[in-house]
Amino acid sequence: MSPVDRLILEFDTALRAVVGGANASRPTPGSEIGGGSSLDAAERKHAAGLMRVNHVGEVCAQALYQSQKLVARNSELREMLNHSGREEMDHLAWCETRLQELGSHTSYLNPIWYAGSFAIGLVAGLAGDKWSLGFVAETEKQVENHLESHLEKLPKDDHRSRAIVDHMRIDEIAHGQDAKNAGGVNLPESIQKIMQAISKIMVTTAYKI
Repeated sequence: MSPVDRLILEFDTALRAVVGGANASRPTPGSEIGGGSSLDAAERKHAAGLMRVNHVGEVCAQALYQSQKLVARNSELREMLNHSGREEMDHLAWCETRLQELGSHTSYLNPIWYAGSFAIGLVAGLAGDKWSLGFVAETEKQVENHLESHLEKLPKDDHRSRAIVDHMRIDEIAHGQDAKNAGGVNLPESIQKIMQAISKIMVTTAYKI
């Protein structure tokens, strides 16, 4: 593709992440399972809040991968980020679909989440490929922990949401391992804690808004 074609494609990806309308290349996990009609109003609201948090996480993932690709030093790293980004787009679409099924909405603050994550990813990428990969690995580890906690918090009868979250968790583990295998370094503990603090703010806010 020409540079203009790539620019259009990346802009389309960003727009779908922020506004909605993401397309999945893989079937939605749990699509053969009932949609959770047995959930009461409180359970549906709670499940929607958790899935909105997961959707915001995928909005942030798109921004991070796009910005890091922009400043990646070698083609192999760009291809790895491309591959992970495509799978994260599946996650984005799955969460969006599930939110619609639950009668809820994506976060109204998605433009802010995207812009902030893009800036963070750009800084990580400019620090060098090994630090960029280390940032990917640490991000995926924290996302994995969030998804595991959501498997415990989701209503027990919400099997469709559970199937989506579990498949996302498996993908995130693979993305983190790929980043480590490609040469990602362990981030300083201080940076890990800052990332955790930012993530906590995002989770608390996205659950409600």
